[in-house]
Amino acid sequence: MSYSISTLLTRNLRDVFGENDVARRRAAIDEIFTEDCVFYEPKGVYRGRNEIDRVAGAIKATHPDLLYQPIAPPEELGNSGRLQWISGRPGEVPAYAGTDFIIARDGRIAALYLFFDKFFDKRERDFALAGI
Repeated sequence: MSYSISTLLTRNLRDVFGENDVARRRAAIDEIFTEDCVFYEPKGVYRGRNEIDRVAGAIKATHPDLLYQPIAPPEELGNSGRLQWISGRPGEVPAYAGTDFIIARDGRIAALYLFFDKFFDKRERDFALAGI
């Protein structure tokens, strides 16, 4: 099945990195990532669905109660897109923020780039939390 870039970004955040259930997470990875996908993040490069599954599982195992929440709608440009998000425990100030950038091929994620963002002050953090 082929998915829009906005759907791929949203599902990656929610169904892959936000999913605690191992079987559901793996099913989502198989649906939305190409077999030869690559995930780039500040600490490394991971190739293939198995590695993405391993990394996403390790993150959820150490932070099972953190939720990922988009702070803006996904943006699309050609075969790429980005989604800005925050993560934290429900009802608390976000622990961190980031931007996912993808390159899509045939309706699936071929490359995922993770950038960690910083909140610069309380006003900006409150702005992000308000979803504006």
